[in-house]
Amino acid sequence: MTIRVLIVDDSNFICKRIREILEEDQEFKVIGVAHDGREAVELAASLQPDVITMDVEMPIMDGITAVKKIMGTRPCPILMFSAMTQVGAQATLDALNAGAIDFLPKQLEDIDANRETARYLLRYRVRMVASQATRMSSRPMARVGLEERESLTAEKPIVKPIRAVSVWPKTSSSGKIELLVVAASTGGPVAMQYVLSKIPAECSIPILLVQHMPPNFTKSFAERLNLLCSINVREARDGDVLQPGTALLGPGAMQMQVKQVAGERRIALRPKQSGEIYSPSVDITFDSLAEVFAGHVLAVVLTGMGADGKAGAMKLRQRGAQIWAQDEATSTIYGMPKAIAEAGLADHIYSLEEIANQFKKLH
Repeated sequence: MTIRVLIVDDSNFICKRIREILEEDQEFKVIGVAHDGREAVELAASLQPDVITMDVEMPIMDGITAVKKIMGTRPCPILMFSAMTQVGAQATLDALNAGAIDFLPKQLEDIDANRETARYLLRYRVRMVASQATRMSSRPMARVGLEERESLTAEKPIVKPIRAVSVWPKTSSSGKIELLVVAASTGGPVAMQYVLSKIPAECSIPILLVQHMPPNFTKSFAERLNLLCSINVREARDGDVLQPGTALLGPGAMQMQVKQVAGERRIALRPKQSGEIYSPSVDITFDSLAEVFAGHVLAVVLTGMGADGKAGAMKLRQRGAQIWAQDEATSTIYGMPKAIAEAGLADHIYSLEEIANQFKKLH
């Protein structure tokens, strides 16, 4: 089946390069090219593509506005192309909140150092985004629409109290839960914002966040979460001590583990190594938690491509941890939570709203 693509970018060079990479595979057919957001909205309506690749910064109408208009009229799967800068990261997060499904760096070398691997990954990601076309109109989270998404990014003053050291008194098979860890990939930024923003200020359990993202993006994402949430959120640093009521986000291009050091549970960061597909990797974080917490963990796996987290969840489950997985209906991409569910590792399979409702009870 042919995947019909609309390319949107104000650079003729970028448009030509994306077309060449995609059409190396006969599965793809570029049916139109737009050079600004307004033209993209018009062509999206007239051509009805299976997927759109969208630049962020363009004249006349920017990519974020174009995404909002397209998603507000005839929703279509959209993959954003972004500069690997903090400004680019912030704009991309805005685009994801507006309804885009996924994003990639504009430069091939930022996708992968190996050029051929980068070209393959670009086609793979476009294919995966396009595969959501038939589900978009009916998927509940796809209709966490402009009002809900805009409310997530609205600035609001939040008073974040200092918390006493305690733990969420929810029991697992091996005792009290001492850590909440939330993991996601594609679709994760919006999903994480939604559920984490429901956690009350009085929550005193330490929280770890693992989201597949590049370096500049994790810093911007942590800052955004800190603005939106009642709890404290920041990017993790090497040597950080896990603190009650604070969420630490694994930095991009790094692997995040927890180690016991002099009686304290501390973050240990290291660079991604050859052969490691994801950074941060959910499996690597989960593996370390299985050793340090002896099962006193609640691990929540949200939307995402692939099966990262499955092997680590198996180790956590063997130690007595609780595992929750997001359901298919509300997942942007039902990959990571599907792997958990099909392996029989999930204690509960919840919709995103149900997870959010459970998080409201954290204290």
